[in-house]
Amino acid sequence: MKSPNKKSGISRRSAIQSVLGVAGMGSMVLPQTSYAASPGHFVDYSKVKITKLETFLVKPRWIFLKIHTDVGVYGLGEPLLEGRALTIQTAIKEVEPYLIGKDPRQVVHHWQAIYRHAFYRGGPILTSALSGIDHALWDIKGKLLNVPVYELLGGPTRDRVRVYGRASNAEDMKKRKAEGYTVIKTGVAKKNPANIVENPQFIKYAVDNFASLREAGGPEMDIAIDFHGSISPQTAKVLIKQLEPFQPMFVEEPCQAQNVDTMVDIARGTHLPIATGERIFTKWGFREILEKGAASIVQPDLCHAGGITEGRLIAGMAEAYYVPIAPHNPMGPISLAVGLNLAASVPNFLVQEQVSLGEGYLKNPFKLQSDGTVLIPKGPGLGVELDEALMKDKIGHDWKNPETYNALDGSVVDW
Repeated sequence: MKSPNKKSGISRRSAIQSVLGVAGMGSMVLPQTSYAASPGHFVDYSKVKITKLETFLVKPRWIFLKIHTDVGVYGLGEPLLEGRALTIQTAIKEVEPYLIGKDPRQVVHHWQAIYRHAFYRGGPILTSALSGIDHALWDIKGKLLNVPVYELLGGPTRDRVRVYGRASNAEDMKKRKAEGYTVIKTGVAKKNPANIVENPQFIKYAVDNFASLREAGGPEMDIAIDFHGSISPQTAKVLIKQLEPFQPMFVEEPCQAQNVDTMVDIARGTHLPIATGERIFTKWGFREILEKGAASIVQPDLCHAGGITEGRLIAGMAEAYYVPIAPHNPMGPISLAVGLNLAASVPNFLVQEQVSLGEGYLKNPFKLQSDGTVLIPKGPGLGVELDEALMKDKIGHDWKNPETYNALDGSVVDW
């Protein structure tokens, strides 16, 4: 029996290709409505190449990256490594010859090549440079397809993202609450860096400060506390026990992040959630933390851990262990846009850190909603556009990491 399509001179295969729009894929062009298409002509989608990588040091301590293409579309990234800005710029310059002339849409392939061809894999320098590159490649891909990055990752799982601000005392807390925040993070209040073993006065000062934040914020405010890895395990255990009645949302980096077995011990000794991840790189770094149950919240930094490509995989690994993610981000607005796109696309998201909604940097800064959230970006790619006129006085910085010493004997301590 002959196919009906054959009678009209149309093969079954041709009909299917016509319906699905896949015929002639090799010469596919962007539609006239695409973000990347200039009025009056089409852009050849089959021939996009990277032409240049450009980095800018941006106040207060950030690096912004632009990856340019030969079709006029560029991608934005934020390859930050605090206190090592010039090192990261050099690392990106070293990667540039590999990327020039390549198709920017092969995001995962480029991630693998940059990471694995380095031979000495991982670490903060390589993965921070790679993270910013990854951001920019996803931004380009989204712009070429005229969709937000989260659409490329499976579509949104939420329409808004809970974000947190910072407070160090009760007055700060009242201000953040008035601004609309429902989540705040603070540090361990101290007059001097913590000793390995601390006395009751140190513990009382830190706990009393947290108690004042709880009183100012009320029982409805979520308040996380960051030990920053600068509190010894010996002191962390005592401090956590004293904080328990005030129910912190989570305790971040109660010891150095690489000290995984000790973190497991701390986690088993409290009912408070333990969080870590800002100084952990790639899926391989998070594997041990998840396998051993060292943390019940993971905080990949998408500017350090490997970008969007790796962040999505880390979130998936965490989901398998019933662990939520709370991306670390004391960086700029490009990094925030990256976090929002990832948060929009994963089911196990908890809260997003931020220190800048983009005022003075973006043409359309993010806005804190009355419910303590930020709406997910709607524009193509990462959904942000730099306001270069406003940024003119912010180009260049020489920010350095703090140097902290023991007040008694001058020995080096963590900051």
